[in-house]
Amino acid sequence: MGATTVDVYTLILLAFGGYFMVGASNAYNQIIEKDLDALMERTKNRPIPAGRMSVRTAFIIAVAFTLLGIATLYVINPRTAMYGAISIFLYTSVYTPLKTKTPLAVFVGAIPGAIPFMLGWVAARNDFGIEPGTLFAVQFFWQFPHFWAIGWFLFDDYKKGGFFMLPTGKRDKGTAVQIIMYTVWTILVSIIPVFGFTGDLKLSIVAAIIVFLLGLVMLRYALVLFKERTAKAAKQLMLASVSYITLLQIVYVIDKFIR
Repeated sequence: MGATTVDVYTLILLAFGGYFMVGASNAYNQIIEKDLDALMERTKNRPIPAGRMSVRTAFIIAVAFTLLGIATLYVINPRTAMYGAISIFLYTSVYTPLKTKTPLAVFVGAIPGAIPFMLGWVAARNDFGIEPGTLFAVQFFWQFPHFWAIGWFLFDDYKKGGFFMLPTGKRDKGTAVQIIMYTVWTILVSIIPVFGFTGDLKLSIVAAIIVFLLGLVMLRYALVLFKERTAKAAKQLMLASVSYITLLQIVYVIDKFIR
């Protein structure tokens, strides 16, 4: 989205840098939560709780991935490396410890979760402005209905590990209402580029209508969850959210090159 011409070398560096960055965050997370992971069906077969890997080996991998990730992103430009480092720090040192303390952990986790979405623009332009900020906002708001849907249908499993990810701590109307609200915010932020005040991040009217309609599909599933409040409805919303963010990116990119 940010590149005038696609530099394959930069693209490869960004892919590997992003891989190492996310890998490092996941490795630290699994070291910190190894005892809790062993309690949950979803995570008990991870390498450390399953006994396939020692904590020492995992820590070596985590450190190596951190250094490789930051170094790779630094080759692109220092600003990209800085945001990558911030992402690892927030995910590991703030989000992970907060997960067993407060549902606000999802809010904190949405920050490092949204950084990769805008990192490509920073890599292409070596600048942070309204354009990558808008991309960040799209991913930031989208994560709430997405992760709360996961927290809903895996509620009992999360409970075993002491994780209370839902905003009210329960699978109730309050949580469902907040899911709807953040879904609406996601849709609104996603079509902001059509109004022409997001700098070089632009969106045609046709593309904005398509994105808006995709958003309405996701909103429909959020409303179904509010009505039914079942694990099945939550899983359908999760799948709809994944489809939405994937198709949104495809529409954004296609629109840029055919506009």
